[in-house]
Parts: sequence; structure tokens; C-alpha cells
Amino acid sequence: MEAVPARVRAYVTCVALAALLCLLPLPDVRAPWWAVALLAALYAACEHAVRRRLGGTFYPVLLAGAFLLPPPAAALVPLPGALLAPAGQRPQALRRTWRAAELALAVWSAGRVHWALGGREAVVDSDFPYALLPCAAAVLAFSAVLALLDGGILAVAERVPARRAWRGLLSRSLAPVGVHGLAGLMMAVLWRSPYGPVAALLVLLPMCVSWWMFAQYHRERAAHQATIRALVQAVDIKDGYTRGHSERVGQASVMIARELGMDDDRVEVLRFAGILHDVGKLGVPTRLLRKNGPLTPEERRIIELHPEYGHEMVRGISFLGEARAAILHHHERIDGSGYPYGLVGSQIPESARVVAVADAFDAMTSTRSYSRARPVAAAVAELRRCAGRHFDAGIVDALARALARHGWHPAVTADVPSAGAPVTGRPQGDRAGAGRGTP
Repeated sequence: MEAVPARVRAYVTCVALAALLCLLPLPDVRAPWWAVALLAALYAACEHAVRRRLGGTFYPVLLAGAFLLPPPAAALVPLPGALLAPAGQRPQALRRTWRAAELALAVWSAGRVHWALGGREAVVDSDFPYALLPCAAAVLAFSAVLALLDGGILAVAERVPARRAWRGLLSRSLAPVGVHGLAGLMMAVLWRSPYGPVAALLVLLPMCVSWWMFAQYHRERAAHQATIRALVQAVDIKDGYTRGHSERVGQASVMIARELGMDDDRVEVLRFAGILHDVGKLGVPTRLLRKNGPLTPEERRIIELHPEYGHEMVRGISFLGEARAAILHHHERIDGSGYPYGLVGSQIPESARVVAVADAFDAMTSTRSYSRARPVAAAVAELRRCAGRHFDAGIVDALARALARHGWHPAVTADVPSAGAPVTGRPQGDRAGAGRGTP
């Protein structure tokens, strides 16, 4: 607890007090307490199973409680599951309190909206399709409260700028929470039917199938990411002079993508693009990658095939999306003098233009066998000089703004050259560009 900043403890305390205010009317609430206890036990069991398998959370039972119970009683449903669930990192008590309080507020808000719109009568009477309207409004309120509180904890605990702390939280949660809301509505309607709570539990069966499919997807994604790590390590071993380059290009690509206002999904794709941009070097003879002297025209042509090799290697990894285009086109230039296809201007995919700038920036600010590291300011000045011809000017400006705001703190992994290593006067994305007057 002592390691937690005071501002974070204050924020969590305020959220917990707000949750307690929602529970104050409980003594005057007429509610089926056996139903409250049953839903709370069911949520705790499902939450434990889902977190153990997927590391996620389980909302249908909570939303069913919001549709069935008075709001203060519904706010009790998440408390046992949240307070007893493993918290993971320390301080566990604070984390459990935070989770219980935010879920209680979200369920209370969903219940208030649902009841205010006549949702209770619609559920009791199985009045479809009208019952869908209060349900949708309750799901929106539930998601909005979670997004508001989660964004707040990001801004307070990690000092994430407000513009970024809340960006995308609500839009990303609406679809999955909407599915959980429909399942919760089905549970509530069946609960109120002549068949009772037992029939309501049957709704969980299709949810279990969807969890299993979701778990399979995550296992596949984890396998792909492990493959990506292995490929990057193989490139680093093969081309020792650029060790760590891929991770740094991924880092710079993320900085640019965030500065351009891309959503989190695209930022992640750009990170993969930066990390994998040189994976095609696995198809290039090692002797060429490690050659100390100048490359012959034939050797240069061989090295310039690495973007196509890389694209061929990763095209079967579906979740990479536009990262594959970045791998193929990151050596194209705005004026059309790049390779492999000589694309011009906007013909070059945006992801490739981002990686091209990140690649050249890291090449200039890292020490290689053929170039000595430049200061960040000098590298940015050189990128600006070449903007509009070799690089997208808007992307260069985005990198400059990001560097001015956050600085550049890469991992120092590049090899240090011998004292007699030549120093070039231009930024180089890799050895392939050296003979083409790169940047």
C-alpha cells in the first residue's frame, strides 16, 4: 500500500465512497434477497472460471441483476466475486476494492437507466421488441461508467494525458458488453418465466461455447506472437550489427502512430510492422549483411529483395493486417525512387510511410559498423531535409512532436564498431539503402 501514490489512493477512495452511496437505500429496498445471493454466487463462480481461463471478466450475470433487481440490490451482485477474486499484483486489497467499487457503480447505473425506461415491466411481461430499448440504454450506461472510471485511473495512476486516457475505451467495449447485455436480458426474461432461475442458467451454455472460441483465438494469437519474437531474434542473430533495431523501430512507429491519433488497434499493428520490417533479411546471405566494404550492384540488388521476402514470410499471419504492406513497402520513397515497386506519394501505404521514418530515425541514432550514432536533434533535422522527397513530411513532423514531448529512450543493444569504422553523412534504413543515396 505504501508504494501506491496518494493520488491513486484518493481516487479509489472516492470511487468506493460513491459505490457506498449507491448502497445506502438498501434498508428500504424490497428485493428478493435469495435472488441477490444466488446471482452473486453465480457471478463469483463464473468470474473465477473466466479469469482463470482467459484473464477476462464476465458481465451477463451482472446485467441480468440490473434487469431483475432494484438498482441498490443489483449493485450488491458483483461485490463477493470482485472482493474474493485473485488480485494479481500488489496491493491486493486496494485492487479488489477498486474492482468491486467500479462494478457496483456500473451495475447501479445500468439498473437505474433500465428501470427509468420501464425495463422492469418489459422483462416481466416479455414485451419484445420494446424490452430491447431499455436493455440497450442500460448496456450503454454500464459501458460508459466503466470507460469513465478506467480512463480516470489511467490518467491518475499512470499520468496518461486525458486525451489518450479515455480515447477508444467506450467504443471498444460496446460490442462485447452488448453481447453480454443480450445474454443478461435472456437470463432475466427466463428468470421471470414460469420455468424460473433454472431455465435462466441455460443461457450460460452458449456463452461457454463463445468463451471457448475466444480462448482458442487467444491461443492462436499467442502462438503468432511467439513466432514473431522468434523471427526477430533470428534476424538479430543473423545481422548482429543491427541488434535491437527492430524493437526500436517498433517503439518509434508507436510514437508516430499515437501522435497521428490512430486508435489503439492500429497502433498495435504499427508496432508489429516496425518490429518485423526487416524479417526478410532471413532470406539474404549472411555474408552480405555482415560485409564491411561497399556492396557491388549485384549484392545490392540481392539485399533489396528483403522486403519481398519479408512480406512472403508473414502474409499468412492474418492479424498483422496492414503491417504486411508496411513490411513490403517500407523502402519506397515519396518521389518514387524507392523499392521494390517505385511507388509515389500516397500510393505508398500509410503504415509503410510511418515505418520508413522510424527505420531511418533509428538508423541515424544508432551506432553501426558503417555509421556512428547522431544526436536526436541532428537526425530529426536530416529527416526534415529529406521530407517531401524521401519521407512523408506529415509523418516526420509527427515524430518530431512525439520526440519533443516524450524524448527518445531506446534500449542500448547495438554493437559498438571499431575505431576505424566509416561515418556516413546520410541516414540509412539498412545496408540496402547505402548504395542508393539514402536516406
